[in-house]
Amino acid sequence: MPFGLFNHQVLHFKDENARQPRTIVFANSLGTDLRIWDDVVACFADNFRILRYDLRGHGLSEAPPAPYSIDDHISDLAALVDVHGIKNAIVVGLSVGGMIAQGLAAQRPELVRLLVLCDTAHKIGTPEMWNARIEAIREGGIGSIADAVLERWFSTEFRRTRSADLAGYRNMLVRTPVEGYIGTCAALRDADLTAASRSLTQPTLCLAGEEDRATPPEMVESLSTLIPNASFRTIPHAGHLPCVEEPRILAGRIEPFIRRDLSA
Repeated sequence: MPFGLFNHQVLHFKDENARQPRTIVFANSLGTDLRIWDDVVACFADNFRILRYDLRGHGLSEAPPAPYSIDDHISDLAALVDVHGIKNAIVVGLSVGGMIAQGLAAQRPELVRLLVLCDTAHKIGTPEMWNARIEAIREGGIGSIADAVLERWFSTEFRRTRSADLAGYRNMLVRTPVEGYIGTCAALRDADLTAASRSLTQPTLCLAGEEDRATPPEMVESLSTLIPNASFRTIPHAGHLPCVEEPRILAGRIEPFIRRDLSA
């Protein structure tokens, strides 16, 4: 299991197929880790270098005391990419990972050739909402909010028919370090990337699960209208984590977007 010190934080990462000339970087969502991309990565592993990591405070990465800022997360990813000598990457970000991807593309445009923004926005939620979640976790732990989160993460059909998978992803959520979870809640609370997103020049594909209750499709579509060179598509039969529910459809949306760039 590879670990490294990036931006003064120990991060867990996976760097696969390093000999390939083109790189896809994946950034995961609040309360998850790099394993949510497994089935999507399998669709691209033959032709791309794949770099993914656990956000600070998530998975096996270090969990410094809360709060964090979105710039902390952006600097973590920039350091990870720099150390690996990667430029002009295809950066795929989900939820807060999508905000990190937008920030990276704005602050370090030489690192990002294409953006794929899944189930995210330039601003997510309100300060009141995030403060209430932080308070609930401080009082009752992540388990106290887990069932409500799972309802936003997954479609009704997934929750009805895939009980073992649902239990597994609940475990992933509740085993996230508390400081990591509430630290990233604070980052989301304080982040407003409106100006940065308007300034993006990279071709961008915005994607949303049709049943996403965390960042609904209309929110993601609004992001696509903000970014100058962006398009928008939905993922059927999926909630907030289409990489888990419909990885082949998600990969099928991403692949032609990349192919168009390669053939340009």
